[in-house]
Amino acid sequence: MKPLNSILSTTAVTIFTVMSALAVQHDAINLGQGFPDTEGPADLVRAAADALFDGRNQYPPLVGLPELRQAVSAANKRFYGLEIDPASEVVVTSGATEALASCLAALLNPGDEVVLIEPLYDTYVPVIRLLGAIPRLVRTMPPNWDLPRTELAAAFGPKTKAILLNSPMNPTGKVFSADDLAFIAGLLAQHDAYAICDEVYEHLTFDGHAHIPLMTLPGMRERCLRIGSAGKTFSFTGWKVGYISGPASLISVVAKAHQNLTFTTAPNLQRAVAQGLAKDDAYFTGLAMGMQERRDRLGAGLEAAGFAVLPTHGSYFITADFSPLGFEGDDIAFCRHITEHARVAAIPVSAFYEGDAPRHFARFAFCKRPEVLDEAVARLTAHFRRNARL
Repeated sequence: MKPLNSILSTTAVTIFTVMSALAVQHDAINLGQGFPDTEGPADLVRAAADALFDGRNQYPPLVGLPELRQAVSAANKRFYGLEIDPASEVVVTSGATEALASCLAALLNPGDEVVLIEPLYDTYVPVIRLLGAIPRLVRTMPPNWDLPRTELAAAFGPKTKAILLNSPMNPTGKVFSADDLAFIAGLLAQHDAYAICDEVYEHLTFDGHAHIPLMTLPGMRERCLRIGSAGKTFSFTGWKVGYISGPASLISVVAKAHQNLTFTTAPNLQRAVAQGLAKDDAYFTGLAMGMQERRDRLGAGLEAAGFAVLPTHGSYFITADFSPLGFEGDDIAFCRHITEHARVAAIPVSAFYEGDAPRHFARFAFCKRPEVLDEAVARLTAHFRRNARL
């Protein structure tokens, strides 16, 4: 038999799938995969359900329903002062992962280079390689995840087509500062490159840290594609509704990639998301405050259990150093161990790097009900206290 696609054939099953399956097998609390365990706003569920009965269930427009594109445009203006034309500068996608693939496909030719900042979401590199492009990886490292500016500048060169920038960042919770963004903007201008901005956690920032879209910086409006996610903003990860904002010259090509991937997205969900984006400020403030409280709850519990907890200023995730617990083994072994024996699942942080990586950190999702977080901490605490007595 002739060989199949060499990249996909050698790509491992995602660590999220592996750990989630292990969690089910051992009846573990799943703090690995980043999805809330509560429903989002009830009025959006009702809007989505009602929309199924309004006689508009055939293909919606390729680039998205007009009301959702208008809502995305209005949100850009409301939150960031960005003027986005809803008719020509927005594409609605079937989730942010499809948005990423569509943006990459629109920009890249074989041999182009893309700068990426590790640790990173594990979809980025395979999609870039599938398109025949070359990832250029630059590392941030715990505990502070500082941007290594010398290494970042060195990663740019004549073949650089784009940077893929994730802020707030998964898995680190890093929110890129204005100074970091200005440095990146300078590199993009110097090398005439684009930016694909994965901003799905834009409304989940903590401790007074503000999300700043790279697109808002001088000279960046025409270079950036900005990706948002209804799943993260409204706690409906299963809806898979994403949206891309950008200049018409780029969006027109992104739309062509989108039409060859999924073509369109469920119209009833689009109408509900349009309603959600128009919610008042209290909703978005409350979303961030609620997640910050859960971050604090889990972080305090992990510290009490013996972990060293790293700061996180955004997203769903907290990173913890398990080396103070005295566990003998790397992060993969540790995450398997606590799933099997403490019945709490987490993700090894090395999974977000290519090659050699830090091996004593685990990522925990705190987007769960408080009682679930408390039970997870209780299980971990009991397990490691029991082992300490052996």
